[in-house]
Amino acid sequence: MFFWGFSFIWSNQVIKSGMPVYALIFFRMAIAGIILLAVSLAFKQLEMPRKKDIKWFLLLALTEPFLYFIGETYGMKLTASPTICSVIIATIPIFSLVFALTFLRERISKSNMVGIFLTLPGICFVVFEGGVGGVEHPIGVAMLFLAVFSAVAYALVIKKLSNLYNSITINTWQHVIGAIYFLPLFFVVDYQTVKTFSFSWEWIRPLLLLAVFCSCICYFLFINTVKELGVARTSTFTSLVPIVTAIGAFLLGEETLPARKVLGMAIVVTGLILSQYTGKRV
Repeated sequence: MFFWGFSFIWSNQVIKSGMPVYALIFFRMAIAGIILLAVSLAFKQLEMPRKKDIKWFLLLALTEPFLYFIGETYGMKLTASPTICSVIIATIPIFSLVFALTFLRERISKSNMVGIFLTLPGICFVVFEGGVGGVEHPIGVAMLFLAVFSAVAYALVIKKLSNLYNSITINTWQHVIGAIYFLPLFFVVDYQTVKTFSFSWEWIRPLLLLAVFCSCICYFLFINTVKELGVARTSTFTSLVPIVTAIGAFLLGEETLPARKVLGMAIVVTGLILSQYTGKRV
């Protein structure tokens, strides 16, 4: 979650350099896929998906990165409100709880449930500053919820595949297939723009950080955590992402850190602790 928090800062740096969105996502997926293929083959950890499981790997990459990144990117663009975007994305743990209880029959304690729901008002303190921006287009909200449900579906598929394959295998095929999904969009929408780009450390450095840390390492850790903690409790950790982003932006001098944000961070951390408390299950 530390690196995913910085992913917003690094992505913003790449976009500010003029890199189009689909090109950014495609290059990130492709670089991560190449690195993961090389590492998994070098350490002989790559497993070929069994025929009956190919559909699950295709669904995994479809939910995230493909649908999630499309929903998040266009949701922010159409609503014209980063605040609303942050709050809607922050509901992922709540929907994950509902789906985990319904479809996976995960057992969650009462304190876990309180902690999960407590993170949302904490997030609101972090992201609400100067009021809530207006929604310019209702389709934008729908796109943001597409991202939310894609993230939940991703975690559900991970839970299934993590019992059948090792983490590096899942992570590798997710990014290879994800790059293939984004390839047509890259060529149709962004290729002509990218052709005029010159190599510059200004956008190459954050792009490599995104590929290595936010894709290769983060997803590997996330897959292992879902296997150990389950979907609901793991998804609660996503509440830390906007906190890390806020602190990182403050340290880089891009944003302020008023008392309201600090209070929100304290509430989120409290909720996170409660969500992980091991007590009587329900």
